[in-house]
Amino acid sequence: MRIAVGGIHTECSTYSPVLMEEQDFRVLRGEELLSSPYFAFLPAEGVECLPLLHARAIPGGPVSRDAYEGFKAEFLQLLQAALPLDGLYLAMHGAMKVDGMDDAEGDWIEAARRVVGPHCPVAASYDLHGNVSDRVVDHLDIFAAYRTAPHIDVRATMERAWAMLLRTLREGLKPGIAFAPVPVLLPGECTSTEDEPAKGLYAALPPVDARDGILDANLMIGYVWADEPRATAAAVVTGLDAQAASQAAEEIAAAYWNAREDFAFGPVTGPLKEMLGVAAETQTRPIILADSGDNPTGGGVGDRAGVLRALLAMEWRDALLAGIADRPAVETAFAAGEGATVLLRIGGSLDPASVPFEGEAEILRLVDPGAPAERQVVVRVGGVTVVLAARRRPYHDLADFHRLGLDPKTVRLLVVKSGYLSPELAPIAHPNLMALTDGVVNQDIPRLANLRREGAKFPFRRDFSFMPKARLSARWAAKAD
Repeated sequence: MRIAVGGIHTECSTYSPVLMEEQDFRVLRGEELLSSPYFAFLPAEGVECLPLLHARAIPGGPVSRDAYEGFKAEFLQLLQAALPLDGLYLAMHGAMKVDGMDDAEGDWIEAARRVVGPHCPVAASYDLHGNVSDRVVDHLDIFAAYRTAPHIDVRATMERAWAMLLRTLREGLKPGIAFAPVPVLLPGECTSTEDEPAKGLYAALPPVDARDGILDANLMIGYVWADEPRATAAAVVTGLDAQAASQAAEEIAAAYWNAREDFAFGPVTGPLKEMLGVAAETQTRPIILADSGDNPTGGGVGDRAGVLRALLAMEWRDALLAGIADRPAVETAFAAGEGATVLLRIGGSLDPASVPFEGEAEILRLVDPGAPAERQVVVRVGGVTVVLAARRRPYHDLADFHRLGLDPKTVRLLVVKSGYLSPELAPIAHPNLMALTDGVVNQDIPRLANLRREGAKFPFRRDFSFMPKARLSARWAAKAD
């Protein structure tokens, strides 16, 4: 069997003014894709795996049209050259926004379908924060999405999609997709699968998989910071029996709708001033404070210095803030050298709405992996240690700190640009606080601009009723006829 593999994976806040370009993506091509740990489950016995192109970037603003069209053209050229194929697997995210285009994943998947033709099974894996559309569903045969947030089942989800594709080919199956949109858009920070009611809703999915005629059941939370027509939650079920899949999709959709008022933030949450007040009275350590509105793994810009200014105003001691994206500040620090004290402008280098801090900073450490875009700097401003990065990036793993000679377990207060904490930081938080800060992924959902989403959506509106109705993918509906 000949199966091609590729895709594009990122998440884009339509409220961000910062376009993502080609250099923001890590691109895997050919054998580099097969040897990547990300695709370590490939290939399989009896399968000739044909690696194409996979482009992945941390979440951010919209992708520039030129960057997207370049990736798409290369992917389609490689796909065309790989024909004939028995199957195609696409590793996607589902919340990519391309500048000037709606439903970028729909565009990508439809273009791939045109190349492989109507008889080639196409499987896709998605983040549960992806926004699924009719166009996406109509050109796929197999769909699987993450079931955890924070996402600890990325590999398992990819393997689910891959396994369904292999089974389809080996057994001559004819799977299809039932899709039931749910008019709810909630942030990941209050729909974590570690907390109820999401925990119970996702625990109910594996038993649905085991039903006759069902292959894989999914609940899509969707991506709330995308003000575009397709933005929605949804139930998406891959099955072999159209009636069973439709019924399952409607059950999952109804369960989510019925629980919509029960979702709440897991950690102690409130305005920044209030959370810093809680931290000041807390004796345990490390306190971890999430700067939620500027979270780069949710699509935030990552260049806001509001928490830094607030800490300095309180004359806070023994705090570590990681990190702020600011290439000009990094370059200034490198020009000054370790040990120097310089006047530094921190923050506000990417988003015009970001207000920078200006003041003296002592350069503690310079980290230069070789490429200017990968440089990082550790500085001290008053009693606060600050990590600056030349590019947008999160600091969510312990290794991110250890590479800089920092130990987050030893500080009194650790500030990270995050929503819910990563699996590595959450266990060391004593306690975990989340500040409702400003930014392009802020948590004040009802106040977000809501100009292009289709129809009523909770919580933008609350005065409407809903009854889920599943539709079959066009390919499955055509086979049923």
